Amino acid sequence: MAEDFRSQGPLCLILLSYVRPLDAVDAQLQAHVDWLERGFAEGLFLVAGRRDPRTGGVILVRGRRPEVEKLAQSDPLVASGVAEAEVVAFNASFAAPALAQIIE
Repeated sequence: MAEDFRSQGPLCLILLSYVRPLDAVDAQLQAHVDWLERGFAEGLFLVAGRRDPRTGGVILVRGRRPEVEKLAQSDPLVASGVAEAEVVAFNASFAAPALAQIIE
């Protein structure tokens, strides 16, 4: 049974924090969404969404810290200075079976 939840693979969370007012964030939103769509199309991004309350965002990314840090800096929200990105690297040890299949 435990084997059903075993996983492996380098993953990172990109934690975005807005550092400018929401109107400045909204001015970059379409470029950010376009960037997200490219990341999903390339198979890098697994999940993305806003923080609640709306103070930033969270993105689950395949990959190791150096590559993901570079990727995070290319986010239009970060590149324009309206958000800062923190990258949290981890190795998946357990995952729901459906998720384990896509992160290996």
